[in-house]
Amino acid sequence: MAVAMALVGVLAACSPMSIFSRTADEEPLVPADQLYASAVTNMENNRYIAAIEDLETLERQNPFSDVNERAKVMQVFANFRLARYAETVRQADQFLALYPRSSEVPYILFLKGSANFEQITDITRDQELAQDTIETFTQLQSNYPDSRYAQESRQMLLIARDQVAGKEMSVGRYYLGNGQYTAAINRFRVVVEDHQTSTHVEEALFRLTEAYLTLGLVGEAQTATAVLGTNYPNSEWYQRGFNLLQNQGLSPQMMTGNWMADQ
Repeated sequence: MAVAMALVGVLAACSPMSIFSRTADEEPLVPADQLYASAVTNMENNRYIAAIEDLETLERQNPFSDVNERAKVMQVFANFRLARYAETVRQADQFLALYPRSSEVPYILFLKGSANFEQITDITRDQELAQDTIETFTQLQSNYPDSRYAQESRQMLLIARDQVAGKEMSVGRYYLGNGQYTAAINRFRVVVEDHQTSTHVEEALFRLTEAYLTLGLVGEAQTATAVLGTNYPNSEWYQRGFNLLQNQGLSPQMMTGNWMADQ
């Protein structure tokens, strides 16, 4: 009889009402449309943290909802507005992996590139973020050239490229000052060949003149200054290169077959 009563107690504890009822600390299920509408309202009122919370709940509770693509776009934007740049990039990469054919891809690439751009530091630091900015905006402009976001990213792309070129110049000057002329030439050559739109090309060509002359590579030095004079005839750097050659009885001269002749 005692065993029977105990069994009845167990069954009572496992009644359907007990099995399927929610405990107080469980997350209540909210319809996807309701969460999305709440997120939109929060976004419109600049309550980005609240919006993100709505969108994360939506994603968690309704992983197959039709509004998830739009919700993901909102998450990327909200994190960007909160200056959570690393999270913006992470969310953007998730979106691009989930929705590679979405019409929102240009906008997501723009937000991702902008988030990387906002994290760029001075030229004394590693330039990985500048490189990431360049790669993202180059992808945007190559794949979506007619997009308004391609146009809006142009100035940031130029600045990012200038930043990377500035880093190359900084390292090149260091090598030049320490007598590591070949290493310096390699850095300045990268600027001339890969960063032709940067503000550092003029100085890079002059520094090449310096380094080549020091190594006795007269033809290369003359060519560097000739290229400088052709492209930047009024540049202070051209005048300095011209004077440097003149002091050694030389003049700018384009040597055929030299890599710089095509610049």
